[in-house]
Parts: sequence; C-alpha cells; structure tokens
Amino acid sequence: MLVSATEMLKKAKAGHYAVGQFNINNLEWTKAILLTAKELRSPVILGVSEGAGKYMGGFDAVVGMVNGLMKGLDIDVPVALHLDHGTYDGCYKCIEAGFSSIMFDGSHYPIAENVEKTTELVQAAHRKGLSIEAEVGSIGGEEDGVVGMGECADPNECKQVADLGVDFLAAGIGNIHGKYPANWAGLSFETLDAIQQKTGELPLVLHGGTGIPADMIKKAITLGVAKINVNTECQLAFADATRKYIEAGKDLEGKGFDPRKLLAPGFDAIKATVKEKMELFGSVGKAE
Repeated sequence: MLVSATEMLKKAKAGHYAVGQFNINNLEWTKAILLTAKELRSPVILGVSEGAGKYMGGFDAVVGMVNGLMKGLDIDVPVALHLDHGTYDGCYKCIEAGFSSIMFDGSHYPIAENVEKTTELVQAAHRKGLSIEAEVGSIGGEEDGVVGMGECADPNECKQVADLGVDFLAAGIGNIHGKYPANWAGLSFETLDAIQQKTGELPLVLHGGTGIPADMIKKAITLGVAKINVNTECQLAFADATRKYIEAGKDLEGKGFDPRKLLAPGFDAIKATVKEKMELFGSVGKAE
C-alpha cells in the first residue's frame, strides 16, 4: 500500500539520513527500484514527472502499474508515489489518480503567487492524506521541459512557504538537473544552513542528486536534507549497460533479442545504482 512521504522524511531528518526519490520511466525502472528497496529494507519514493507520466500512458496507468507491482512483488517497505515538479493542474490530476504525494513547483512564479497556489494545494492534498513538497528558488538545468537557472533560494521566502503547512521543501542551493558541468561551483552550504535555521524541523529536499560528490551529499544531510532525488544517474547506467549488451552482439545470440533478455542488463544496472545511493544516503535498514 502506498503511503505519504511525511512520516518517512520526518524519521529521516531526525535520524540524520535521507530517503532517495528515484524517478521511474517504465516497468523495468519501477520493478528494479522496488525490489532494491525491499532487499535493503529501505523506504523509497518513486518520482514521476508529468512528461514521464504521459509517456507511461497517464497518471492512472502509473498508479495501476505501481500498485500491481507492489502486490505482485510483495513489497513490504514504505513506498510513496510522488509527482515531481508538478504544475498546478498536474497536482490535481495526481491527487485524483491515487498518488500518495505531490510536488508543486511554483518556483517560477512571483513569491506571492507561489504562496497562493501552494496554500490551496496544501489543503487539497491534506484532505486526501497526501504529502506535499513545494519549491523556492530554482533547480538549474532542464528536466522534462522544466528549466531552471539554478538561483539560490531566499531563506526568508523558504520560511514563508514552509509556514503554509507543506510537508517538505525543495530549495535551490546551486544544484542542477542532469550532468554537472566541469565548472560547477558546488552546493551553497551557507544558503542551506540559513534555510534550515529558518524552517526548523521541516525536511529539506535536494534535487539533482546525480553527480554531487559523496562528501557534499553527507554534509547536506547534516544540514537538514532528508530527501535526495536521483534520475539521470539511473538513465545513464541503463543506457550504458544496454549499449554494451548490443555492442557485444548478445541480442543476436539465441533469443537475446527477447526484450526480457535485452532489458535485463539495464535493469540490473538500475538496481546497482539504487543500492549504491541508498547506502550513501544511509536509508538501508530504516524500513523496520
């Protein structure tokens, strides 16, 4: 059964570890992440962007797939199904479809409009028992058409949004989506520390988890980050493993073209990536 992310992230912040949000794109992605979470006894958040939701046949199809896999695989660790960088309309669609958590990304609006729309969505989500994430500042780069310049968030604006009753908060601290460029300046821990001081016990979210050095990840967790998003790294691992399988001619051997065999190396690569991240984030064994 899907759960809201509120309790798992409160426990994570209090326990000084983070729960990984791993974005899903199809059945292989979802199955690999769920099985890894079960094996490692880790809570997990399945992230779905609006573009990925459309690709998978719509939010209702995503909910049906995830619930079916959880039942069929006997997944007995906490799992939240979360809309990633949701629009105002997208949030309402996911609430109705049966998601257990949503993110409203109002960071591109003036702060007053962000506050107004977030306030309304907090009430709508909480009426149905969903958790809700908001964003202040912007995450650099592009993910599924959502483009951000990477501006650091204003700690006072973070407090303003935190006080609306959101369950966790994404704040730009120099992080970006996708691959990090060679000249990346790193995370602004000064900004993160100031945000935590303003927002207190509210769990904070680090988007763009791919490519951030392990020491920065660990330091961010000490400063209140309780949810870390990973997407690109799983995509790269899947693509690399699939490429090697085909370049080695494995798809031409016997029935190596069978999609269950063709996609297996990528599936295993996602599992390995998720395992590595869960160990780094400290969430292994925290589902008990």
